[in-house]
Amino acid sequence: MVRISLDVMGGDYGPEVVIPGAARALERHPDIKFVLFGQEARCAELLSKYPKLQTSSTFHDCEIAVGMDEKPSQALRRGRGKSSMWKAIDAINADEADVVVSAGNTGALMAMSVFCLRTMQGIQRPAIAAIWPTLKGESIVLDVGATIGADAQQLMDFALMGGAMARALFEVERPSVGLLNVGVEEIKGQEEVKEAGRLIREANIEGIDYYGFVEGDDIGRGTVDVVVTEGFSGNIALKAAEGTARQIAEYLRAAMSRTLLAKIGYVFAKAAFDRVREKMDPRKVNGGVFLGLNGVVIKSHGGTDAEGFAAAIDVGYDMVKNGLKAKIEADLARYHGAEPTEALPPA
Repeated sequence: MVRISLDVMGGDYGPEVVIPGAARALERHPDIKFVLFGQEARCAELLSKYPKLQTSSTFHDCEIAVGMDEKPSQALRRGRGKSSMWKAIDAINADEADVVVSAGNTGALMAMSVFCLRTMQGIQRPAIAAIWPTLKGESIVLDVGATIGADAQQLMDFALMGGAMARALFEVERPSVGLLNVGVEEIKGQEEVKEAGRLIREANIEGIDYYGFVEGDDIGRGTVDVVVTEGFSGNIALKAAEGTARQIAEYLRAAMSRTLLAKIGYVFAKAAFDRVREKMDPRKVNGGVFLGLNGVVIKSHGGTDAEGFAAAIDVGYDMVKNGLKAKIEADLARYHGAEPTEALPPA
């Protein structure tokens, strides 16, 4: 059994997406036990439409829902100890859940996760890891928004955690890891990136195969299993990729409806276009993983639909089943012997 706590009020649509998404995930993984945190007045009627989910869940009424536009500091002051987001995270501390999934405010979710769960030994700042579709399958990119301007040691930690996640997710014994840079030459890039490359190379980490520097176009090619960068550039890369996917989809839609001949051609090529559409569907890879915390936290895209939220639950399910937390802890214990560092919440 995998116990998953859900912030039912999180995201642009709250229960209207989270509850149907949980029902879909339960169909795929009948061994899930959900712990739901939300406002009962808004959730009860909707939950009653999914009897299987209701049977496999416990519901906790919460008086506060964190807004998508709230600053992390404001969300902490207002929702600490009583919001659906805080209580969903705290379910891990209470040993009621193995993983939490929320589509809520990213900054608030990270701040509450750091305050509630704390970081693992030796980790100064957590990272958000995204699963990225590539020409070869999938890769992991981190950080995509948690730590802006990471230093060399933090990038080294990201490489360790990303490698552990790749082993858990892809079942690769020694995943390849590359540092995102403006060129592959050792003399190029910021000093922090060059220093991180030296640290990873000299550490000769048993659990990863250090590839060296990679460039932006290597992400989609699938050149390496794990791409490591700091949160500013990682978040821009993520948003650019999502926007490009939507742009190409619009181009194809417009081209296929422009003329009668194009419409006829689309009928014959529909199966191929459907495969392309499925490959480019951001819902299929929804779910960023917060790495470096004493608990597994999954961030769903706030504007996703039920299928996308179900995919985020799938990610959390896989991370628990494949022992992500234990793998990261083992790698950090082996290669990073620093004392625990009390992290500050993101600004």
